[in-house]
Amino acid sequence: MSESWARTSCTQMASAPRVAAQGNQPFRAADRIPLRFWDTTRNMQAPMMKDLSHEFIQFALDTGALRFGEFKTKAGRLSPYFFNAGLFHDGEGLGRLAGFYADRLLQVEETVPKFDVLFGPAYKGITLASAMAVACAARGRNLPFCFNRKEAKDHGEGGNLVGAPLTGRVAIVDDVISAGTSVRESVEIIRAAGAEPAAVFIALDRMERGGNAEVVAAQSAVEEVRERWGIEVYALATLDDLLGYLESDARPSTERYSAEVLATHRLAIADYRSRYGTGRRP
Repeated sequence: MSESWARTSCTQMASAPRVAAQGNQPFRAADRIPLRFWDTTRNMQAPMMKDLSHEFIQFALDTGALRFGEFKTKAGRLSPYFFNAGLFHDGEGLGRLAGFYADRLLQVEETVPKFDVLFGPAYKGITLASAMAVACAARGRNLPFCFNRKEAKDHGEGGNLVGAPLTGRVAIVDDVISAGTSVRESVEIIRAAGAEPAAVFIALDRMERGGNAEVVAAQSAVEEVRERWGIEVYALATLDDLLGYLESDARPSTERYSAEVLATHRLAIADYRSRYGTGRRP
């Protein structure tokens, strides 16, 4: 995967020369993007999905956004791992995370019609969609973005939407899908604007069926989204990717976990997946 645009400070990057405007045409946003952005990404082919997923998992472990242990979920289950996208809370971390989202979108657009707008549902989706738009532009894919307010504004421009108009094929950007409530609300907002909710991009698909510690539902929240609204969900990594990472011979140790400790957690996660997971591992 290419070096993250967030790794290099603005003071270290030379600005791209502005192209002289022709006629009444304004400068393009791309003309103002630092040269370093384009040099490292313009002709870059998106990495294979497995490589992207494993690199994202390594990044999440290094930052502490992905942790192993024993964590009680909202459903009352004791999970051997925990993921919190809110821990990507500095400029470098958010920049790298946005880069993963952008690379995933570019992969997807190799096989499906291109998206027209990114939509970030309040609240985490706001930051994710905004940062993802910047990362996409750095890779030569300039996409408008929009997000919603929880409460409609009754002054100024009014309404509950901020940013670009929702038109065409809209990609929803969020961290995870738990109960599907955020997706449902997003679908309603997008369709009300006359646009098409075309996909959902998330960081991690837990591949976990609904229910609680005793009762296990037939589907996961992601599967319900696909079935109920006919919308494809694209994750940076899935639970199977996490298990594949932990089983890999090339798996490095991290600052938080040695290779031996990671092997122990792998067994606990595999057991959890067999109890609550969707489908069978390939």
